[in-house]
Amino acid sequence: MTEGGKILKDILQRMTQAVRPGITTEEIDKLARELVLSWAKKIPEAKINSSFCGYQGFPGFVCISVNDEIVHGIPSSEKIIAEGDIVGLDFGIIYKGFHTDSAVTVPVGKISKEAEKLLQVTKESLEEGIQEAIIGNTVGDIGYVVQKHAEKNGFGVVKELVGHGVGRKLHEEPYVPNYGRRGEGEILKEGMVIAIEPMITAGRPAVEIASDKWTYKTKDRSLAAHFEHTVAIIKEGPKVLT
Repeated sequence: MTEGGKILKDILQRMTQAVRPGITTEEIDKLARELVLSWAKKIPEAKINSSFCGYQGFPGFVCISVNDEIVHGIPSSEKIIAEGDIVGLDFGIIYKGFHTDSAVTVPVGKISKEAEKLLQVTKESLEEGIQEAIIGNTVGDIGYVVQKHAEKNGFGVVKELVGHGVGRKLHEEPYVPNYGRRGEGEILKEGMVIAIEPMITAGRPAVEIASDKWTYKTKDRSLAAHFEHTVAIIKEGPKVLT
């Protein structure tokens, strides 16, 4: 998973660099396909592929969510990125039979002060959550610090969508909510690997599903940000794999 995480990090960084005004989300998706194919040719025995393509029928290679879209946005030739947008890139790969999962939200050119703060606070919430990913803590400890940091900065925490265990399957137990109380929930044990992924909103945290039956959006159409890392629970402390 460490090896796969490094490859995922490289692909996600290249996608991030490609985000610009005028590009479509379909073009970003196509780039991800090309990058995965390139890695797969380099290491054929690893059987590298997208974790998302075809997962429960998902039609894209990458989840690309723009502005008020929280997660699971479907790439489209009709969705054109514009100056001032924020773009969530959520991607996972399978490498030698193991999945890794990661996400970033990317500013496009000059964005609003509110959007800047939202991205910064969401990223900080992820960092605080990772620090709690130690042997003997609980998933509630992670959720508690994520929620506390987001809400003290005036933002909302999505509760319908959560982080998760990750390994031979893309989504495994335990579930890792971005809210909670210290000491509650499943205890973290050595060898566990989890995806921690704060989904934070500039307005109210209520969500709804778009007509495509995949994309989660904020009900009040406020901006949303999403950052994620795959993290291993080891003796030395949390190890970020992505």
